[in-house]
Amino acid sequence: MKGKTKFTLMAALMASATWTGAASAQTTELTIVLPNPSAINNFPLHVAEGEGYLAEEGLSVNVEAVNGSASVLQLMASGQADIGQPGPAPLLGARARGEDVVFIYNHFSRSIFGLVVPEESEAQAPADLAGTVVGVGTADGAEVGFARGILGDAGLKEGDDYEFLAIGDGGTAVAAFLNKEVEAYSAAVSDAAIISSRGVPLREITPEEYLGYFGNGWAVTREFLENNREAIEGFGRAMVKGTIFGLNPDNLEATLAHTTTANPQEGEDQEFAKALFAAIQSRVIPVDLDDPYGYQPPQAWEDWHDVLVSSGELEAPMDDLESAYTNEFVDTWNAVE
Repeated sequence: MKGKTKFTLMAALMASATWTGAASAQTTELTIVLPNPSAINNFPLHVAEGEGYLAEEGLSVNVEAVNGSASVLQLMASGQADIGQPGPAPLLGARARGEDVVFIYNHFSRSIFGLVVPEESEAQAPADLAGTVVGVGTADGAEVGFARGILGDAGLKEGDDYEFLAIGDGGTAVAAFLNKEVEAYSAAVSDAAIISSRGVPLREITPEEYLGYFGNGWAVTREFLENNREAIEGFGRAMVKGTIFGLNPDNLEATLAHTTTANPQEGEDQEFAKALFAAIQSRVIPVDLDDPYGYQPPQAWEDWHDVLVSSGELEAPMDDLESAYTNEFVDTWNAVE
């Protein structure tokens, strides 16, 4: 899986012409379900639609946003969605309940959470947060466990060396920083972008190993996988092309135009949109830069599995963790014909 093919925009356009010529005259319609309405979170999808990459693959997509991974998985299980974007933890939970859902494409290759401090903070590493208050969105959110693990590995114990304080997100989190109520914040990348865009520039101090706790990605049911391999190949190839296009700095304006078309409200404040996009870009780049787009490191799945078992979110270890994901399409997606 090593040795990701790297190609220029010109090569991509040449490849597009090849794929266009090979596309079937018959269009395959897909229902895509997302766990939230942010278009910037899913810029590869909207670039792929806006630049015509999906059409070149003979695909037409109907994109719907629902409330969270649980709803995504429910719609997939009921046959009302073809491809969804759940998180790894909810997907493993669904599999434990007997739902044969398979992760096929690692969209957020890096953790969608980060431990951040104000840009001028003296803290350079988690250990430097001894004796401080760390902000979190909610007292029981996923960001709490994420930060607790990082700080624990740094030798800090909650209650003795640091405290959590629930400060919400957006404006309330900005106020907490400005009022010096917290010295750090365990944030989703979107939260960090909001805070930075409102006058509190942030710097991330998340250890590299925690970035491997990848976030949401594309998934299908086993039945869909077995019966729609060509559609999956085309969809993934379009996502790779959309990712490469969006990561090219020369394409910033075009990419944001595509995401604004998909979610006009999100694009109203272009400074915020650019801040959020920069944060999202950093999360779709593979932790190992030699890995192809969409690739799922088996060790990362082991790490997620072990955390869920130790926390009690999975009642028992899974005997068939390898069945929860597949990398079989990755080489095809990243190949240039």
